[in-house]
Amino acid sequence: MSNDRREPATDADERTMLEGWLDYHRQTLAHKCAGLTDAQLRTASVAPSTLSLMGLVRHMAEVERSWFRRVLVGEDAPPIYYSDADPDGEFRLTEADTWAEAYATWQAEIDTARRHAADLALDDPSTGRHRRTGEVFSLRWILTHMIEEYARHNGHADLLRECLDGATGE
Repeated sequence: MSNDRREPATDADERTMLEGWLDYHRQTLAHKCAGLTDAQLRTASVAPSTLSLMGLVRHMAEVERSWFRRVLVGEDAPPIYYSDADPDGEFRLTEADTWAEAYATWQAEIDTARRHAADLALDDPSTGRHRRTGEVFSLRWILTHMIEEYARHNGHADLLRECLDGATGE
């Protein structure tokens, strides 16, 4: 696996640092999926788990959508892969699910997230609220949470990739 990710500059301002680390972790997940077939990307870790690399990418598309569309700007953005009847739908893959679709959807959500955050200050409150708690969040909190979310799931991705082909690394 080649790796062209770059950490943010050590002397960057806070906004640049937060956005840089978020992009670094987004690139890490893409890096963990690089060079694999659709079948490998759909392969679940260990039964009965449904966790797979493609499922993680679909999950992160949902997470980007939730925090940057629904919470940050209050957009009415319905789920992409899950439903009330199937709250873990992003992890339930079929032969019809492709990397091309999952990756394109994830990248579209990332692009939308960047657009929604671009004109806001770090301390600006969200115009939407968390669907379960009703809380409002600052952009700073959302960026920090997204870094944490990706970092946690990148640990899962590391183990999944190693199980698939033995590839390890940052």
